[in-house]
Amino acid sequence: MHDKILILDFGSQVTQLIARRVREAHVYCEIHPNDVSDEFVRGFGAKGVILSGSHASTYEDHQLRAPQAVYELGVPVLGICYGMFTMAVQQGGQVEASEHREFGYAEVRAHGHTALLQGIEDFSTPEGHGMLKVWMSHGDKVTALPPGFKLMASTPSCPIAGMADEARRFYGVQFHPEVTHTVQGAEILDRFVRGICGCAGDWIMGSYIDEAVARIREQVGARRSSSACRAASIPAWRRR
Repeated sequence: MHDKILILDFGSQVTQLIARRVREAHVYCEIHPNDVSDEFVRGFGAKGVILSGSHASTYEDHQLRAPQAVYELGVPVLGICYGMFTMAVQQGGQVEASEHREFGYAEVRAHGHTALLQGIEDFSTPEGHGMLKVWMSHGDKVTALPPGFKLMASTPSCPIAGMADEARRFYGVQFHPEVTHTVQGAEILDRFVRGICGCAGDWIMGSYIDEAVARIREQVGARRSSSACRAASIPAWRRR
């Protein structure tokens, strides 16, 4: 069995790109709607969970939340854009409409040397601050960190562009690491699924296809064998 990442989709147009980046890190993942049950989340067997972005606002759609079980599994969780917003709200923080909507290129300053971003940067400022070239798309912002979280990233117009609760391995980023416009995005997602979640990185699509075919053949073979046994037990005069 391969390690698995569960991606919960809140309606982002680029959720499939999250899965693509995870698979490029040779980690198996599946996308499911955000409203799956707590039982499904507990039974999935994920080594980590990613919460996607969305066109919605956390203060407008109060039903668009992650299952509570996500935060109780004891595995790392990464919230991306809206995923970060719902994580903030569900964990006791605050999200409000931003006076300055960010859409497009932005430069984010990393803070706190968190496990997710430590050592990952595109350039540094004269003051020695690590900077990331990212893609933003949001009209909201986190205005109060949830208890236990610390600042992980910021921009001049968005004081909380990233947050982290390292004790529980919960991370949120307001930018989109899944798109190619975020230069270090693939490395950030690789850091999350392999470095933080501890996935082995032993999965590739070709092998998955071979494994799936083998399972199907095994199941079909078992059915044929069972059918043959049943047929053999029927008297010849009844099989005519």
